Amino acid sequence: MISINKRFRIRPRTHEGAKAVRFTPAQELRRALMNCLLWEDQFYEDGVTIAERIAALVPQVEPEDAAALAIEARETMKLRHAPLLVVREMARYPRHRLLVAGTLERIVQRPDELTEFLAIYWADALGPQEQRKRQPVSAQAKKGLARAILKFDAYELAKYDRDGPVRLRDVLFLVHAKPKDADQEKVWKELVDGTLASPDTWEVSLSGGKDRRETFERLIAGRKLGGMALLRNLRLMQASGVPRKTIAAAIAAMRTDRILPYRFIAAARYAPDLEPELEDAMLKSVRDHPRLEGRTRLLIDVSGSMGAAMSRQSEMTRLEAACGLAILAREVCDEVEVFTFSDAVRKVSSRRRGFALRDAIVGSQPHGGTLLGEAVKAVDRAGTRLIVFTDEQSHDAVPAPKGDGYMVNVASYRHGVGKGPWRRVDGFSEAIIGWIAMTEAG
Repeated sequence: MISINKRFRIRPRTHEGAKAVRFTPAQELRRALMNCLLWEDQFYEDGVTIAERIAALVPQVEPEDAAALAIEARETMKLRHAPLLVVREMARYPRHRLLVAGTLERIVQRPDELTEFLAIYWADALGPQEQRKRQPVSAQAKKGLARAILKFDAYELAKYDRDGPVRLRDVLFLVHAKPKDADQEKVWKELVDGTLASPDTWEVSLSGGKDRRETFERLIAGRKLGGMALLRNLRLMQASGVPRKTIAAAIAAMRTDRILPYRFIAAARYAPDLEPELEDAMLKSVRDHPRLEGRTRLLIDVSGSMGAAMSRQSEMTRLEAACGLAILAREVCDEVEVFTFSDAVRKVSSRRRGFALRDAIVGSQPHGGTLLGEAVKAVDRAGTRLIVFTDEQSHDAVPAPKGDGYMVNVASYRHGVGKGPWRRVDGFSEAIIGWIAMTEAG
């Protein structure tokens, strides 16, 4: 008779079959969270699976670590919904619940995140009989919401007071927040009564039927069009007849400190004739960026899975997000060589920068398999810093780095690769390059 009293060790593998590294729950949560546009499908996994993994990992992680990851995801990686899911899950567990109020107050940075948090909290109850099914909100969550709503003025509250199953007035009724002063009390009463003055935004102006060109020119002249709104509306401005000179001046004057590099790439997709101005704005943000001394080799994954769109509402791909990081790294490295890999390894001219570097990376080779191990063997050298931008779903095993090796993961998949002392970074924020510089500086 065959004995079944044996130990079986299941080796984790990537979606493409390579042997994967075993991560701690905190490391797994970081991987799932830092690239997560909540409930959006990725190439190998659907959004629900990723969200369920985040929810399952939160109680396995120390409360302080879960809170710190939520804050990092919001403040450093500029993610909005995934951090709210982490805090909602923290509210389920007594040890984690103690940190909910402070964490929620910190990560809520826009009024609509108050209502989004409650929508996530009641995700299973927003049906036809929602009022009877909603789960009571924990005291810590109410306290965090009450503190967070104090941040916002009349303009912000009016701008984000949108229709939906949960409204901003619902938040006020739920948490019984106390206004800071008489002015805020007046604003809240107007919010509840529905009498807050409509904000002077492009959405309000255009939805009211006003002339598009006149609206955009007025908002630009009054500096009332934020950087992201400007980038998202370039095509509409051009179609409305706004002079190119006016748009170019607005791009030159915009703040770039809170805009990720790939956002400029996305904008250039829809307004290619404005690439020179967009490139200048993108590169302007790195002028005071920490530099990486010595020799650096960039290795960018251009395999088929990197070409998947980041969300259903966007045509932007993870490859283009990786290109944004490569453009940034190219600017801050003393000496740099750029390579791409898929089924083969290709070198890209280091003289290229900005959008020309993006074009060279994307067009360097067919987007096939993910032979990351072979690519690392081909380009890694002792005494050289190697930075890999990838989703880590390799076909083959990845050796240890010969020098300083950084595995920058730009997807939320559970398993990753790389033997030995790889320094792992998750996400596609420009802060990644600064983190490398600070890590090497001690």
